[in-house]
Amino acid sequence: MTVREEFAATVADGVMSGPLRRSVNNSAQAKGSIHDDATATKLGFRGGTVAGSIHMELFPPLLREAWGRRWFERGTLSMYFLNATTDREAVQAHLRVPPAGAADAQVEAWVLREDGMQVAQGTASVGEPGVPTALLARPLERFEPGELRILANVQKGHRFEPVTVRCAPEEQERRLAVTTEPMDWYRSEGSPWGAPPVMIAPLVQMLYAKSVAQVRGGFGAVGLFGAIEIRNVNGPALVGEAYTCTGEVIAVGQSPKTEYLWFETGLDDAGGKRVAEMRMLLRFMKASSSLYPELQQG
Repeated sequence: MTVREEFAATVADGVMSGPLRRSVNNSAQAKGSIHDDATATKLGFRGGTVAGSIHMELFPPLLREAWGRRWFERGTLSMYFLNATTDREAVQAHLRVPPAGAADAQVEAWVLREDGMQVAQGTASVGEPGVPTALLARPLERFEPGELRILANVQKGHRFEPVTVRCAPEEQERRLAVTTEPMDWYRSEGSPWGAPPVMIAPLVQMLYAKSVAQVRGGFGAVGLFGAIEIRNVNGPALVGEAYTCTGEVIAVGQSPKTEYLWFETGLDDAGGKRVAEMRMLLRFMKASSSLYPELQQG
């Protein structure tokens, strides 16, 4: 069990900051993944990386301070990941203080490592601020697609088959055991909605794993999160509730070191009401794939 201090935000020069936290790489035992030390170091990283979705869990206490329960019902968090961190490296979330009393607002949000290295950059918003989020404003195709190898069979516009997803209470409890921010709202007795809202890391899994599994089959490459935007549309998604997840691929391309896909997914409740959405950039390391023999080492 991780020892955690109480949350205490500070405000200086119009910026609200959380305390320094040591985010846990709780997928370190996933051999062959970017979270595995041996695999990550072979690909040029300093060690197994902490997933971007875990860094996003630094923000809900700040978002609650800024906008209360409204963020969990009608808020977004949109983050582009710039530099990876390893297990228990100290990081800190920052949020520009929104205008007092603003029902619709968007502000900058970012994560820094203790030494000042920028880990993630993006925006947080509530309601309808009238401006695009960090990821909606970002171009999806920065490089010429060229000839794809890893994602050769993945096409823009591909629609995922609907799947049923849920976060079981025991899954939420497992996440609470390792997160740096175990807020009281994440348990039934403290939740304003009766059932607790799903934490960000398992919510990302609900919006990602079963859908992308339909196309990733034989990719044979190490993947990592490049960017994530979570949108609470009629939120929050609640622990124990079943939702239908649908979505589609919105861009496929490559950079010098990766092939990547952007996709959008959403959760609908039993009545068909849209509850939450996600935009994700998923990268695949070329050097990890046998389809790039010219990049193989050893």
